[in-house]
Amino acid sequence: MKTRLFFIHLFIIPAVVLIMACDQNNTPDQNAVSLTQYVAPLIGSGGHGHVFVGANVPFGMVQAGPVQYNQGWDWCSGYHYSDSTIIGFAQMHLSGTGIGDLGDILLMPVAGEVRTDREGLCALFTHDKETVRPGYYSVKLEGSGIRAQLTATPRVAFHRYTFPRDSVQKSVVIDLEHGIGWDSPVEGHLEWDGDRTVKGYRVSTGWARHQEVYFTAEFSVPLKGVEMFDGTARFGGDSITALRSYARVLPDLPPDGTVLIKVALSPVSMEKAAENLQAELPGWDFDGVRSDADKAWNRELAKIHYETENESYKRIFYTALYHTMIAPSLFCDHDYPDGFIKYTTFSLWDTYRAAHPLATIIHPEKMEDYAMTMMDIFDKQGKLPVWHLMGNETDCMVGNPGIPVLADLVLKGFVSDPARAYQAMKESALLDERGLEWYKEYGYIPYDKDPAHETVAKTLEYAPADWSVAQVATMLNDSLGEKLFTQRSKAFVHLFDPVTGFMRARSSTGKFREPFSPFRSSHREDDYTEGNAWQYTWLVPHDVPGLIELFGSREAFLTKLDSLFVVEGDLGEDASPDISGLIGQYAHGNEPSHHIAYMYAYAGHPEKTASRVRQILTTLYRDATDGLSGNEDVGQMSAWYILSALGFYQVEPAGGRYVFGSPLMDKAVIQVGEGKTFTIIVHDNSPENYRIKSIRLNGQPYDKFYIDFKDIMAGGILEFRMQI
Repeated sequence: MKTRLFFIHLFIIPAVVLIMACDQNNTPDQNAVSLTQYVAPLIGSGGHGHVFVGANVPFGMVQAGPVQYNQGWDWCSGYHYSDSTIIGFAQMHLSGTGIGDLGDILLMPVAGEVRTDREGLCALFTHDKETVRPGYYSVKLEGSGIRAQLTATPRVAFHRYTFPRDSVQKSVVIDLEHGIGWDSPVEGHLEWDGDRTVKGYRVSTGWARHQEVYFTAEFSVPLKGVEMFDGTARFGGDSITALRSYARVLPDLPPDGTVLIKVALSPVSMEKAAENLQAELPGWDFDGVRSDADKAWNRELAKIHYETENESYKRIFYTALYHTMIAPSLFCDHDYPDGFIKYTTFSLWDTYRAAHPLATIIHPEKMEDYAMTMMDIFDKQGKLPVWHLMGNETDCMVGNPGIPVLADLVLKGFVSDPARAYQAMKESALLDERGLEWYKEYGYIPYDKDPAHETVAKTLEYAPADWSVAQVATMLNDSLGEKLFTQRSKAFVHLFDPVTGFMRARSSTGKFREPFSPFRSSHREDDYTEGNAWQYTWLVPHDVPGLIELFGSREAFLTKLDSLFVVEGDLGEDASPDISGLIGQYAHGNEPSHHIAYMYAYAGHPEKTASRVRQILTTLYRDATDGLSGNEDVGQMSAWYILSALGFYQVEPAGGRYVFGSPLMDKAVIQVGEGKTFTIIVHDNSPENYRIKSIRLNGQPYDKFYIDFKDIMAGGILEFRMQI
């Protein structure tokens, strides 16, 4: 056969496409091997969870899964359980974010005519013909009867499409236009080598302002042809003009109607994508790859052996653990050209609070690469990441959340060059951007100086980052740095109003903004970020004693904290939808609240911490598609559950003091690296016995209200005895 080379270069006018998603109950396969049987990936696919639904391996570059037709906020991952449509199967997705992006390189199997306006490419489906397990996704499309199955390696999506025998005009459409959420295509390119391979790239803009994804798609059968079409006409043959963003691939199908497609990705080039394909998936054994993906998930899930007689709690726990390992995701080719494993998708405003502290315990082998990735980002952009996505700094959310993550890694001994990391922290903290210029001048950000609003949230987020820098300065014996950043970390004192007992916006002349309501919230237009004064008054995780002192006494602090969980008020019609999972005004659905229940322990009342933590664990996490009280936020919502179910939580943003709460299990064995295990045994645990009566560490009585990271990582046995 004559080899033909088709070059399709697509220049696409950007257009914002908001894609929405759907919700489903998933009963784990009780016959499945090992711990993946307890993972129900559709938990959080309804409500506002926004979780990824599809096939991937832990921390993989590929997240292969369906993209739905509908548009809206709850479709940020491309899928929502309430929906019944699919426009294609994309190779990359986000999980749990509040902004949509990715959805790159859509494939859609089609039986019948493909109209130039793409009508007919949106298929219906029902959840009773859908299967979702770790590393595997399957669905039968209504109308065409095509069965689509997906699995993956770290950098290769593996598709298997089975067409009914009586279907006609069987084809696979490659769509380089549509993405998810803010994603808008800029440029596309396709090549066909005349045999089985189609390759190309896609450039887009959106949340990630400039994203490049390169791919190689290899088919298991020869291709009879590749048709290109735009909105008015189709073109085929050797001469192709006026091309747009779609290709119709015509596979020469065998009698059983099955075609397999391997789609390898690279952030660098089509050639590297081809190398990734050869390195990771040279063969065609779909079921073998599916089995390997299941094994990969089991290896990671087995880092915590969690025992409880409550099967629902077990499903919630292992699903949460699964959700924490979708990202950070690989952002390098198989040969690691930079000398380390590079990652992306750092949702740091969310994940510095629990997801990263959890990772330091169960993924110690990855921490040096996380640190090197952050330093690489610093070298390229002159500051540590804020919210980094696909090689782009989005500057999403407020504060300097990359600083506490890197500081935590330094303080826990994962960074080979602490001095270099410290320099990166200092330089990031001393920039004149995002309100920092005013923060440095006034000690807080005055509302009349920063036109971008959210000055209370910005100030309160910069302070714990500065505290984290100060801890590293202490470690490195930099007394001047320690003094400077410790002083800056006290910024919260400037915003505390002793009359009302709330953190409030203040002007450059020292006046609090009026009028003031501690309940009202106006999304992105007021002094807080996705919250109100009731929620943000407690955002001092680095200096709880200092916050207690502002209230004048422990009793006053405790009275106010008690009130948080019972008081009710009108948030206003413009309130952020992220203010969810409410217990009084405590909002578990958004991250600034996540440490608050543990603050009681600092005030000498661990029993109150236990009460609220147990309440959150058992009422705001459910074994259902609408099982999360807010966005999953790239693992943070689930990481809170995992740590809290184990019995502790890192409140301070760096350093590794995990405060005790109320363990929700009978026993857990944590693999902490180097062949060591840390075992947690809980005696007399029950819904009534939620308070910790006594603690023993390695057989000895233990009287602290927290446990240190070093004690966890040393291995040993922690025993809780519970009481009413």
